[in-house]
Amino acid sequence: MKLVDRLASRLGFQRKAVAPHRRQYAAALTNRLTEDWNTILSSADSEVNSSARVLRARARQMERDNPFVERYLKLLENNVLGASGVGLQMKVRDPDKYEAGKLVKGGYDVLANATIEKGWAEWASKGSCTVDGRTSWRELEKLVMRSTARDGACFLVKHRGTDANRFGFALQFLEADYLRDDCNAQLPGGNVVKMGVELTPNLRPVAYHFFSRHPYDFGVSSAATRFVRIEAERVIHIYKPTRQGQTNGVPWLAPSMMTLRQLDGYWEAELVAARSAASKMGFYEKTLPNDYQGELDSEGNPTSEMQPGHIEDLPMGVTFKTHDPQHPVSAFGDFVKSVLRGTAAGLGVSYNSLANDLENVNYSSIRAGLLEERAEWMGLQNWLIESLHEPVFHEWLELALLSGALKMPNGSALPAVKLDKFSAVEWKPRRWAWVDPLKDLNAKVLAIEKGLDSRRSAISEQGGDIEDVFADMAADDSLADTYGLNFTDEPGNEISESGDSLKTVPKAGDKEGDSPMPATSDVQSQALNGAQLASITEVLSGVSSGKLSPKAATLLIQIALPTADPAVVAEMLADAAKFNPTPAATPDASSISPAKAKT
Repeated sequence: MKLVDRLASRLGFQRKAVAPHRRQYAAALTNRLTEDWNTILSSADSEVNSSARVLRARARQMERDNPFVERYLKLLENNVLGASGVGLQMKVRDPDKYEAGKLVKGGYDVLANATIEKGWAEWASKGSCTVDGRTSWRELEKLVMRSTARDGACFLVKHRGTDANRFGFALQFLEADYLRDDCNAQLPGGNVVKMGVELTPNLRPVAYHFFSRHPYDFGVSSAATRFVRIEAERVIHIYKPTRQGQTNGVPWLAPSMMTLRQLDGYWEAELVAARSAASKMGFYEKTLPNDYQGELDSEGNPTSEMQPGHIEDLPMGVTFKTHDPQHPVSAFGDFVKSVLRGTAAGLGVSYNSLANDLENVNYSSIRAGLLEERAEWMGLQNWLIESLHEPVFHEWLELALLSGALKMPNGSALPAVKLDKFSAVEWKPRRWAWVDPLKDLNAKVLAIEKGLDSRRSAISEQGGDIEDVFADMAADDSLADTYGLNFTDEPGNEISESGDSLKTVPKAGDKEGDSPMPATSDVQSQALNGAQLASITEVLSGVSSGKLSPKAATLLIQIALPTADPAVVAEMLADAAKFNPTPAATPDASSISPAKAKT
């Protein structure tokens, strides 16, 4: 090779230098497979500014006409909020104090908690929480959830003062259309307006520029529409940013809208084709011109009425050609499933929930899908609480305390100077029951017994309030006593699935010393086997005859039956020690026959 190179160089030829090889991602290569993959780098706001309005309009059209989009929005409402919305539970405590050199944690301030919760429930009712008086807080939660998912964002404007309600605080809901997203300007002080949001150089919102009326409402002319500037301190801007520095949001449906649109068109075509196939249409073919003698429709076209079992005699020179499209095709169902699986992945839900399809699922697959889906719902719950509930509640609480609207039963108002103390709140979003709740319940009961969890925490995880639960339990017991009812399944009885522990609880009305009854109805799991029964019988016989001491008998029974209740064992041994068997009477010898005696 070197000789060839030397000869070539003397003749004036040179070997072409090989370009150094660059390491590169396969997806970054430009070749025959990727040359139509056009991409442009841009900022988050550049992408939102050029697409938000069109995406918003198309998402609303799909909400109106596409059943799967409506299903997704209902899933959001039902799982993030549930039937009752996000519940509020106050956690106000008395101050901690030292007693005998030890720090004693303050107990719950029951009176303050009840007063604030009652005030919040009153403010959240319809006619109080919004300036128009037409929406309750629960309905407003659903409106915010649906609007943010469909439009990408929404706004709540705070209104303060006694004109709003007796708490001095109300909200005004604004759709994303109210924002002047075409307003972009560089202001003299260094601030900048981007898509109607006025920002500092550090991108902190200072004010929002809104239309005074909905710009797309009927009867609203551009000349009559005015602009208003509202300080950011009065506006709650609700959206989910996906990139740093993103000023406004886009519809959550965006990744799946094209797929759903194409599926909608394919679905329509298959339905039309299936209707055509069901109609069994046909055509008349003439072999002789102007020789048809049958019926004509209003347009002059040949027509014929088809009836069951009817054979029609066609005119001379006319033949009938059938038109029989084979639809729907056999792959229709599988194709729709495949498309909806991709759509569900883009929306963050399971296919079974989106398509409402529980065909061919089993316990393991449905549970695995529910676990991941519920993690998505809980993440959205946390986001909504941080974006909506926290700022609204703290603003309401401050103004309610200042206005003296939160009054205790004695008529005195909660002091506003203790705002920090009264701000301890815990939100209770919707929770779900498992497919097999018995295992979860037993695990939770065991955790409480071992000190790894509390009743308050267990009830809170299900979205309940321990004070409400205990109040209901006390009311149930009182009502049962009124009617003379006695329920054997008292609250707190343990339900044993494996029978490893044999706990017993006294029945209601039993006296001290009475033998308790098993707390579980699983008799089979508690039954003694033959060897255990024989051992216990022999031990009791030894105690009654005086051959065994009670202490030794107790140890032997514990070895034979480790799960036995010590109180029950002690009672059994006490009865055995008192037992004095009567000797059997010896029969008269004269009454015994020789045969019986021999036997």
